[in-house]
Amino acid sequence: MLSSTLALQNQHQMFRHREEEEEEEKATGGRTNIVQRAVMESTMDQARSTISKIFCGEPRSYTRFNLAKNVEGDTSQVELKLSSDVEEEAPNAAVDLPGQDTYSHQPSTPSRPRKNVVFIVISILLVFIIGYLIGYLTNRRQGVEPPVCDSLSDSDPTSETTFPETESDPELDWSDIRSLLQNKLTAERFEVMLSELTLDSHEAGSDGDQHLGNKVNDAFQTYGMNTWIDEHFVKVQTLPSSSSNKVMFGGDEIGVTKGYLSYSAKGIQQGRVVYVHYGQPDDFKYVMDMKIDLNGAIVLLRAGKMSFAEKVANAAKLKAAAVLIYLDPADFEGPDLMNTELYGHVHLGSGDPYTPGFPSFNHTQFPPALSSGLPGILAQTITSSMATKIFQKMGGLSAPSSWAGGRLLSGVSYNLGGENDTVTVEVNNVLVEKSIHNVFGVIKGFVDPDLFVVIGAQRDSWGPGYARSTVGTSMLLELARAVSDMVKNDGFKPRRSMVFASWSAGEYGSIGATEWLEGYLASLNMKAFSYINLDGAVTGNQAFKASASPLLYDLVLRTLKEVKSPIGPTTSQKSLFQQVGGMNWEDNVMVPMPMDDSAYPFMAFSGIPSVSFRFAPLGGSDYPYFGTILDTKDQLDWATAQSTAQLTATSAHIAGQMALRLVHDHLLRLDVKRFTPRLPVYPPACLPAYPPACLPAYLSCLPLSYSAKVGAQVTEISYHVDQLQQSGVVSGPLMKTLSVTWLMSAIGSYRRASAGLTTEIKNTDLTDTETCRKINDRIMRVEQGLLSPYVSPKDTPFRHIIFGFGSHTLGALLDHLNAMKVRSPDSNIDVFRNQFALATWTIQGCANNLAGLVWELDN
Repeated sequence: MLSSTLALQNQHQMFRHREEEEEEEKATGGRTNIVQRAVMESTMDQARSTISKIFCGEPRSYTRFNLAKNVEGDTSQVELKLSSDVEEEAPNAAVDLPGQDTYSHQPSTPSRPRKNVVFIVISILLVFIIGYLIGYLTNRRQGVEPPVCDSLSDSDPTSETTFPETESDPELDWSDIRSLLQNKLTAERFEVMLSELTLDSHEAGSDGDQHLGNKVNDAFQTYGMNTWIDEHFVKVQTLPSSSSNKVMFGGDEIGVTKGYLSYSAKGIQQGRVVYVHYGQPDDFKYVMDMKIDLNGAIVLLRAGKMSFAEKVANAAKLKAAAVLIYLDPADFEGPDLMNTELYGHVHLGSGDPYTPGFPSFNHTQFPPALSSGLPGILAQTITSSMATKIFQKMGGLSAPSSWAGGRLLSGVSYNLGGENDTVTVEVNNVLVEKSIHNVFGVIKGFVDPDLFVVIGAQRDSWGPGYARSTVGTSMLLELARAVSDMVKNDGFKPRRSMVFASWSAGEYGSIGATEWLEGYLASLNMKAFSYINLDGAVTGNQAFKASASPLLYDLVLRTLKEVKSPIGPTTSQKSLFQQVGGMNWEDNVMVPMPMDDSAYPFMAFSGIPSVSFRFAPLGGSDYPYFGTILDTKDQLDWATAQSTAQLTATSAHIAGQMALRLVHDHLLRLDVKRFTPRLPVYPPACLPAYPPACLPAYLSCLPLSYSAKVGAQVTEISYHVDQLQQSGVVSGPLMKTLSVTWLMSAIGSYRRASAGLTTEIKNTDLTDTETCRKINDRIMRVEQGLLSPYVSPKDTPFRHIIFGFGSHTLGALLDHLNAMKVRSPDSNIDVFRNQFALATWTIQGCANNLAGLVWELDN
């Protein structure tokens, strides 16, 4: 131990000599950074003490760390002191050695100079190594900025929620990823791909459908993706080979068509023919107000505005016997449109209606079941020329001028139909079983590979289906190729996985996609966080429309700002947001998601946030050739002014950027604040009176902002409940105790939960993978939390209380309140109270999911 003490004294002499040299250097004008000197001195002290302990055999002692801010700037330094250093800092410190005299730290002649030289060499090496490490860590710490997440401003509808710009891969930032994607998705490549995928016929389950499925699977494998195929055995209706469906006016057959509506009831029905425009609720209301009895009637309707299934369901509610649907030249144009045959389905739902709520896998025994969405009445399509013959024979009252905008044959007028205008409809569809195949490929993530976004496109069609399926399938393959190439060759490392899906039997009501959802519902829960639909993405070149869950609105907005607009005769340098959005971008771009959108079951059945979009004709009108044999390349090129390939490439950019954002960022770009209702602020004219008195007029001009719409809907429910209580139309103790307090409380709970999550994000280190996973799990629960747990997926598949279909929705509550106001026999206060309570608690449960752990909730 005496030698240890002498060694320490020699080291002190060496360090004191170094300090004298530094003072001399400073006096002669040399300047050394104070921070670096402080770090070096601390490091040398550490080296001295550590070497002393290692080589001199002293026992280890505790280490004390001190983090101090340098007064010269914002650079932090770490001072590391051992217990022996603390003792040496004390005045007149001495080392007491058992059994020996006490020695003070005075210079003395070393007794073992060779060993001291070794100590000096090792000390110098350690000084440089530790100094380098501390300097590296100090500089690295300075370069890390704490992530910030600003909240969305309600005052500016064009502002985005600011998500932390932390990157999953330091080599590629978001601008790099965008550029790579854009360079790989070109109009020239799409010209080739569209040509390769064009087929005259690829109906679900046919050889053409199977051929395309094999081509998609081969392409995925060529890109190096993991692939698999799901086979389903589904039941669909087709035309019989030996007979056809017929329509007669009186005793005269008005024509024969090969078009049909799958899942129609079968048989023969005869009755009075009544023209009811598009078959929307207001159209039927007008006819009923004109005292026209629809019980047992044959209803004649135009195609458009809503799905065939919804038209037939509206007619069935009023006990009509059959529905005829035709293409009116007022809405559709094209060569030989008068004789164009129309195809579709009338199942008010999605998936195989003979296996509702469960998958149609092979060799699986199911109980006999039918979907509640199957119609009980006949439904058939007719050509425009056949409709013309019917109109020429119809009498009765003239249709409203707003209904008479068609351009049928000259001399034809639109009449509602006389009592003696009798039409006979015969439907002979046959039910057959088909084998269909869904084809999948996956690009796995590097951080959370079990979480994934699904990108899907319908593969089958009636006829060529160029706009319906060929464009979407080409986008699917090109996106898969581009992203795979970015991963293999450009260093892109997505945090989460991307599943690419090619669906079959989409024309029969998204059967392939829905059967997959039903078959893997538990596996998809909290794993599939978004669905991006590629179907029908290009139908025109003058407008842009999108439908999405409110959670994805911010992602849509950001993408519109980043993608250049292809709208117009020449390519514009403006962004899509500048071209079609503006301050009222939600009004101009966002539209409700229809039931026949293949993204709809993902959102309303499975609770997966979904988005669809399309370049459309002026005004965003429907593409006229869906469901016809005129859905060809020539027709789409005419509709897009020969810019189909460029529009398809831009559509792929839009879908690709949304998908890459969702798999690239640390936090999922799902804006939970978008589900927070914003209660309406009424105009000053309404203030003197009870505000809801102005509600109908106010709602008619209300923007399509989701939060404002839901807020107005909640206000309308409150208004009707209050009116019923005051008017006495519905009386009794149950009505008096009915209150919207709990509904408002549930909405308040969600608002607080979303605000709390935003605050938590601001105060959290988002570079922590585990923390991000926990936050993302809470975000993913939101859409699923709005699925009513109180209805059966078999009987009521679309369980979403906002976007679903059934008595559990907020819209159904409003309808029930209106029915009670007019004393409808279908209304029931007990049923309403039950519906109201369950809808309220569904919202409260969603808020609880978002809030976090159960022991952190405040009841």
